[in-house]
Amino acid sequence: MECHDTPYDALETRSADQREAEFWKALRLTAAHAKANASAWADRLREIEPEELTGRDALARIPVLRKSELLALQRASCERGGDVFAGHATVGWTTQQPHRATALRVFSSPGPIYEPQGSGIDPWRMARALHAAGLRPGELLHNSFSYHFTPAGAMLEGGAHRLGCTVFPAGIGQTELQVQALADLGAHCYGGTPSFLGILVDRAQALGIALPRLTKALISGEALNSALRERLDAANITALQCYASADVGLIAFETRERNGLLIDESVLIEILDPNNRPVPDGEVGEVVVTVLNSAYPLIRFGTGDLSSIVPESRHTPLSCGRTQLRIAGWMGRADQATKVRGLFVHPHQIQDVLKRHPEVRWARLEVSQRDGEDQMQLICVSEVASPNLAQALQQTMRDLTKLRAEVTWQSSENWLQNAPTISDLRARPSSQAQADG
Repeated sequence: MECHDTPYDALETRSADQREAEFWKALRLTAAHAKANASAWADRLREIEPEELTGRDALARIPVLRKSELLALQRASCERGGDVFAGHATVGWTTQQPHRATALRVFSSPGPIYEPQGSGIDPWRMARALHAAGLRPGELLHNSFSYHFTPAGAMLEGGAHRLGCTVFPAGIGQTELQVQALADLGAHCYGGTPSFLGILVDRAQALGIALPRLTKALISGEALNSALRERLDAANITALQCYASADVGLIAFETRERNGLLIDESVLIEILDPNNRPVPDGEVGEVVVTVLNSAYPLIRFGTGDLSSIVPESRHTPLSCGRTQLRIAGWMGRADQATKVRGLFVHPHQIQDVLKRHPEVRWARLEVSQRDGEDQMQLICVSEVASPNLAQALQQTMRDLTKLRAEVTWQSSENWLQNAPTISDLRARPSSQAQADG
């Protein structure tokens, strides 16, 4: 596919040597700030001085901080009445827990795990991905990411404002009202999950409502399967993926060449095996991220996501001139946590369900996909199974995960004792499918 895109700025066309030198210089400043102003980073960096961070060998001396570990540290700190960020942020609030600067917002993602918002219009750096998706100054973004609890809606809105765009804060749900707004306002670009975009397109067609201006989309939160991409292409919507998280912000994004996801210019990615050793380009491993963010300085943050480096990106730039390394896209999870409709579901949340309902002996979660939409099924064993108990379990799942789950019952004789707490039965796209769509 010919590329009609242009780079966002000169950072995207730097040589590899220039990019490396400038990243390490910036990281030394970020690490020094973190060590001086965040207690957890003072501890994690006690064996290394920031000025020693001159390359990947030095960086490897810092222990990997995995998302599951950060979640546990935050929960323990909250139980002690301490800092909700467990000492990993340099921003916060209140005089009882002094910080160098005040956080603009604090968000709660499923877990719960808390994330601060730093200063600036676009602290998550989403403008770069929106630009690659084709959004230009003066256009309208229809933002269907959630605006409450999690930062997804704010993340995309900040990027759009950085580009000089207007945002319709649609949030989630209310499908027919969203279709009407798309038609009335003439949005140029959609932001949200791919499955919900498919739902909106289908509903518009069923209602006989044309959406001629909606020709581009930036999607995230779920893997985009080839069937849905073909449906969107047929509707004249070019949907490009971005890989982002509430903790890190933008990690990587797709261009119109659809040849892997470019790593963000403020991010360094390592692809590691289970022993925290780098794997060769093209091989699958866990995505470990280091981000230049003075407010929330995550250094060697283990996302739990699997991907690989696209080998050719080491030496061959994209035709649009971008020179950054590319990853193949999301290729599954390294742990049992999984992302459903853009939100993480963790094994401990299923255990929390059991704590709230002691009449349920065992429970596990299966995640599948039907007609392009994620589905959750909570499989339970109980001696007092009933429709009322199933309804109560559904409500508890919604309270804990913000997602809906069907409840089914199984006899204790048929229970698989060694089955994982969460089973993801969705087909995992190969690196080629992710790259070429």
